[in-house]
Amino acid sequence: MSKFDIDTIRHSTAHLMAQAITRLYPDQNVQLGIGPVINNGFYYDIDMDYHLTDEDLPTIEDVMRTIIKENLEITRKEMTKEEAIEFFSKEKQELKVDLIENLPEGEVITCYSQGEFTDLCRGPHVNTTRDLPGNFKLLHTAGAYWKGDSSNKMLQRIYAACFEDRKELRQYLNFLQEAKKRDHRKLGKELDLFLFDKVAPGSPFFMPKGSFVYNSLIDFIRRIYVKYGYDEVITPQILDTELWHTSGHYENYHENMFFTHVENREFAVKPMNCPCHMLMFSHFKYSYRDLPLRYADFGRLHRNEASGSLAGLTRVRTFCQDDAHIFLPMDKIQDEILELIEMFFMCYDHFNFKDVRILLSTRPEKKVGDDAVWDIAEDALKKALDASGKEYTINEGDGAFYGPKIDLEIADALNRYFQLGTIQLDFQLPERFNLKFTNQNGEDERPVVIHRALLGSLERFFGIYLEHIGGAYPFWLAPDQAVIVPVRNESHMEFANNLCRELKSLGLRVRVDDRNESMGYKTRQIQKGKIPFMLVVGDREMEGNSVSMRAYGSKTSESISIDDLKNKFLELDALKVPPKLRD
Repeated sequence: MSKFDIDTIRHSTAHLMAQAITRLYPDQNVQLGIGPVINNGFYYDIDMDYHLTDEDLPTIEDVMRTIIKENLEITRKEMTKEEAIEFFSKEKQELKVDLIENLPEGEVITCYSQGEFTDLCRGPHVNTTRDLPGNFKLLHTAGAYWKGDSSNKMLQRIYAACFEDRKELRQYLNFLQEAKKRDHRKLGKELDLFLFDKVAPGSPFFMPKGSFVYNSLIDFIRRIYVKYGYDEVITPQILDTELWHTSGHYENYHENMFFTHVENREFAVKPMNCPCHMLMFSHFKYSYRDLPLRYADFGRLHRNEASGSLAGLTRVRTFCQDDAHIFLPMDKIQDEILELIEMFFMCYDHFNFKDVRILLSTRPEKKVGDDAVWDIAEDALKKALDASGKEYTINEGDGAFYGPKIDLEIADALNRYFQLGTIQLDFQLPERFNLKFTNQNGEDERPVVIHRALLGSLERFFGIYLEHIGGAYPFWLAPDQAVIVPVRNESHMEFANNLCRELKSLGLRVRVDDRNESMGYKTRQIQKGKIPFMLVVGDREMEGNSVSMRAYGSKTSESISIDDLKNKFLELDALKVPPKLRD
């Protein structure tokens, strides 16, 4: 084991990579940016005349290993701001000079040198280059704006994995390979689910199969709404900016919104549903008997995300959420949260997310409302979580400025955690929209609003779930549930078509593969399409009124009668409804 901690090893290896690049490209005007440690490794941003590609990375790695063998001593030196500017100006390192000029006056500036290479850095570092275990792998190149500002120059970024132990590195690289195979963008194209086009950046086009999955997710959520007392509403897409001033989004979210003008009035395309629901509540006179009131909305939302942040389905500009807002009295918070926790876990279990983390975020330093109200709200959330029997972690000070919240994170098949569900208490919007209901004493009372989503953005969940299952949808959610393959002659074809009609009449999604291709080719294509079942029909099957059934991922087939096949498929299809909703 190394005597240095992993962050020190990773940071020193980042310098090692920068030094290797300066050696390899001495005439390419190499400008060094920053090289911070990140999870599982580091990256370094550089600017140079030569455009690096992933094919250049093995050569850079070779030079890095050569420098390790040179056993160069790594030394630390303190400088004044003026000395540091002078030094890096002589080295023609303009990006370093930019960093130094923006440092506070009087701050101690340190540099680390190894051989001919010197870099601006707080440290610490290992003592010599030979102290580095060399368990690194340069992964890929990317573009990155200097200081993360799109108005600045685009630099070249190199990402690297780095570990203290070679076994850890190997495990991480295997994980990356599996993640690459499961990448939802790759699977979406292979399985004909969705596509993207430059005419609509960050806006997916869902193909028929993808649209089926998307709509099935909505149907699933709607089944849950029936049990838990939600009323679905439909709200406008474009609204006068007066509404967004009232809600506060115009002032605080303006740069992420799309705007248009109609008849000299400014309108905004809605980035969220909550102001619409507040407006709807304000139009009616409710009493305590009407509450909790639960508005659910699948309205399409648009957010002006920076182009550099767009990432397949997980970061888009247009999406919809399984979004809902619950209006209720303060004393009903605990009961409502307890019911929400039950609903969330039923939902995640149905999609086979077994590892769920709960985070309770309390009041931040900058908040609205008085402490007495926050005390009541936080206490209600804690008591509800305690009553649920679920373990949770408290994130002190990480709540929203308008109220405490509960976030739920799920682990996927690769043990990556994603935040899906959220339960947020809000005191601000009821105040801004002057919402009231009549309490048991006949007096006006301000309701509390719970912002709530189970899956969150359906686009994002689509991508996360697609990677979780590796593209192999469960039977109830698969666009094609089975493909019938007749072996060769017309009688086989007739039998297959009749069976297809029978299964379709039961509401099942089945088709016949009647292409003039070999059985081996069809089998490979069906497996590649990750279709749950392949049903082969030949002479033997016709005689026995059966099919030869092969499940996805299996190398063997089994004979099953048509009646048993129908029962099996109907049982599998019924799993689209969670057990708690079947009563």
